[in-house]
Amino acid sequence: MKSLVFSFVFFSLSLAQVLPDGANLIPFECPAPENQREPQNETERLEQERRAKYRKVLPAYFAAVSAEPVTEILMPVEGVKVKDVADTWGGARSEGRSHEGQDIFAPTGTPIYSGTNGFIYRIGENRLGGNTVVVVGSGGWRFYYAHLSTYADVREGQAVTPETLLGYVGNTGNAISTPPHLHLGIYTSEPKRCDWEAINPLPFLVDRP
Repeated sequence: MKSLVFSFVFFSLSLAQVLPDGANLIPFECPAPENQREPQNETERLEQERRAKYRKVLPAYFAAVSAEPVTEILMPVEGVKVKDVADTWGGARSEGRSHEGQDIFAPTGTPIYSGTNGFIYRIGENRLGGNTVVVVGSGGWRFYYAHLSTYADVREGQAVTPETLLGYVGNTGNAISTPPHLHLGIYTSEPKRCDWEAINPLPFLVDRP
């Protein structure tokens, strides 16, 4: 977790420039999920430790962004229009899941930009999403960019704008057998700021100028 520690030190220095005088860097704590089970093996134990470290720093990201929720998200995939996105929200997925996002199809290697202002909270690989980037934006909304083929030159703690290149379209993770696409997810925290409640991204998407 050296990268996470380094990122948080970097991010903490950035926070000093954006927080009001006297503001608490860690204004509250994010507890472990109520349904978290005891780890069954070493892999699960390490994963729980990793998630705990990210939960610890999440409130600092909330403190760094505007309290007002996002009102629009610029199309993150270069060259794609909102009208071209088929609504896949809530569709059936493997393991009994429903689709918590929108799939935006484009050729492998198509640039992916942040759809909002915010800070990069997490960069890393997971079983379902493959190569992923999570950005915390206004209102504490988390924007989840998944199945990237490769990352751009970005780091955790970095401030981003809609002009920030995050990576490139791919089909990593469980999308290996599908056409290349970006999975875009949005997670909010109402009424508890530490929760990850999925909402449909499509109503917020707008075309880039």
